[in-house]
Amino acid sequence: MAPFTSPAGGGVLQTLAARGQTPAPAPELDAVRLGVSLLLSLVVLILLVTVAKLHPFIALLTASLVVGIGSGYGPMHTLTAFTGEFGKTMGSVGILIGLGAMVGQVLVDTGATDRVVDTLVARSSAASIPWIMALVGALIGLPMFFEVGLVILVPVMILIARRTGLPLMRVAIPALAGLSVMHACVPPHPGPLAALSQFKSGGSVGLTMLFGIPVALVALVLVGPAFSRIASRWVPVQAPVDFMAKNEKARVEETRLPSFALSLCCILLPAALMLLTSVFEIALPGFKDSKEGFAQVIDFIGSPVMALALALVFSMLSLKAASGISWKTVNASLASSLPPVAGVLLIVGAGGGFKGVLVGTGIGRIIGTFVESSHISIFLLGWLIAVFVRVATGSATVSILTTAGILSKAMAMMQASPAAVTLLVLAIGAGSIFLSHVNDAGFWLIKEYFGLSVGETFKTWSVLECLLSVVVLALVLGLGLFIPLTA
Repeated sequence: MAPFTSPAGGGVLQTLAARGQTPAPAPELDAVRLGVSLLLSLVVLILLVTVAKLHPFIALLTASLVVGIGSGYGPMHTLTAFTGEFGKTMGSVGILIGLGAMVGQVLVDTGATDRVVDTLVARSSAASIPWIMALVGALIGLPMFFEVGLVILVPVMILIARRTGLPLMRVAIPALAGLSVMHACVPPHPGPLAALSQFKSGGSVGLTMLFGIPVALVALVLVGPAFSRIASRWVPVQAPVDFMAKNEKARVEETRLPSFALSLCCILLPAALMLLTSVFEIALPGFKDSKEGFAQVIDFIGSPVMALALALVFSMLSLKAASGISWKTVNASLASSLPPVAGVLLIVGAGGGFKGVLVGTGIGRIIGTFVESSHISIFLLGWLIAVFVRVATGSATVSILTTAGILSKAMAMMQASPAAVTLLVLAIGAGSIFLSHVNDAGFWLIKEYFGLSVGETFKTWSVLECLLSVVVLALVLGLGLFIPLTA
């Protein structure tokens, strides 16, 4: 097969120029060798994560070296492409993940999440409990990482199951569905943010939230409460009694909680601010290009960084006053929120670096040509790749980053519209949650928290993830019929 010239990539050239070095001529890479190197790098990535149990950061770095050096791109071009894109990804995503973690921790430590949950549950009947829990899972899952939301909601699920006498799965499945689908589809969660950072043209956090929240809620309504009926028959377990007793004691010692209205406002404020700019852009064409003061203010406060920063400051001040906790405690919440996300930041950055190498070698061009010449939907292709990596590695984040990196050049070649980029991000996010099983830490968290066997966890949690993944994909494909793919 005839070779073609692969661009070294802007990041590589700019970095070399900044160092006062003259970049080497772009190597001529053979398409077959590129394809083999890509497959080999994916195999190496999967084996390192699943068999060697290596941290995904190191696994992604190694996979980048395999595809870069194996394709003939060159060791220094590979390393420079990786580090350059690592920095760009961290600059665009790292701040958002850090601020999002801080907002979530403040909501937890001040009791705002407890107030929202208690109020919603107290005003519901036994028949409406699954629907209420789905709403609670979605609300808690909007600003918080899945693991954080799970830790918060597990005591609530168990207590509600004990108080109402409902089977545990009738209460737990809808809440877990809300947490999971928000984590997969809606920024500021790391997966959607990281995917957006890989696509240089089109797509934005606000637009992704504008599409992602309705898609996630529809999927939740279709799957959560309905599947909880089936799951409760497949696995008819009750809530653990000893867990309930310990948690009841903790609740007696609670300090005063902020009001429901204030707590809900703090939870929804980041999303509301980020959606603001997108709403104005849709309602007023040309709004984004306007240089008027009002347009600049809306664009400023609706930017993801400022939306999260403003929500954080508002939550700290208002919830501190409402709950009566000390300023020292609030500051401690900020500090304690960051260590758990340090690993996430490295993984996201390494995913960006992997993408930088893929773009530099020209692999994206091959895939882009394939997509243009075939009749397969780019959304279905993104979902399938994400499912493959997710099932193999057990990591939703690695799945999203790998898939977005592979398809980023293809979307650029297609001159994809912002809406198409957004739908692809949702499709990839859907694929990244498919079939959680024994290589996924979340699988074991669910198993241990609810006292399930491995088989019972498969019949409940794993099936739930598959259903959510497929339903979100179906919704994305449906929307894709009415939205232009190219700008």
